[in-house]
Amino acid sequence: MTQRLHLVFGGELVDPTRNVFKNVDDIHIVGIFPDYASAYNAWKSEAQRTVDNAHTRYFIAHLHRLRDEEAPTSSTEELG
Repeated sequence: MTQRLHLVFGGELVDPTRNVFKNVDDIHIVGIFPDYASAYNAWKSEAQRTVDNAHTRYFIAHLHRLRDEEAPTSSTEELG
């Protein structure tokens, strides 16, 4: 069975209209989750906790979609 790991992270942005962090050293790593559903629940919890701060955003990164440097082509490249 293939694992589809997801990373949930976030922090304060320079401008709420862009995805540029104010200070990369202050990025909050919520965790790595074994499936999208549990990552979504963690993301939703953090997003709701920080809803009053328009400059704070949380994201879900699909770790399983990252490029595998050892493989001749990655699944991302095959998607076009």
